[in-house]
Amino acid sequence: MERVDKVVNQAVADIGEYIRTQRNKAQISLRQLAKQAGVSNPYLSQIERGLRKPSAEILAQIAKGLRISAETLYLQAGLLESRGGGPVADAIHADPQLTERQKQALLAVYESFLQEKE
Repeated sequence: MERVDKVVNQAVADIGEYIRTQRNKAQISLRQLAKQAGVSNPYLSQIERGLRKPSAEILAQIAKGLRISAETLYLQAGLLESRGGGPVADAIHADPQLTERQKQALLAVYESFLQEKE
């Protein structure tokens, strides 16, 4: 049971660190993201420090504030399994600079290249 607790605690810390990294990349303050996500500053700070485990709903609100897909945060938090496609598809999904439409277009091109090889 102790091993499971360690894994869960590490996952909580990892998602918090990922959110902080994305927020810093987007040059958004903690206060701004908290306001955009509809959560309190202390709560978001606790999430980023790995002290709180956010629900799927909170992750979706944070994703919206960061302008990334909720699916990206769900994958990072371990709430979703990777769809497959390997590291290239994962990198496309995780890129916060791409819109969802751009991600879908890139994935379609990538998949067409893979199908040509077969």
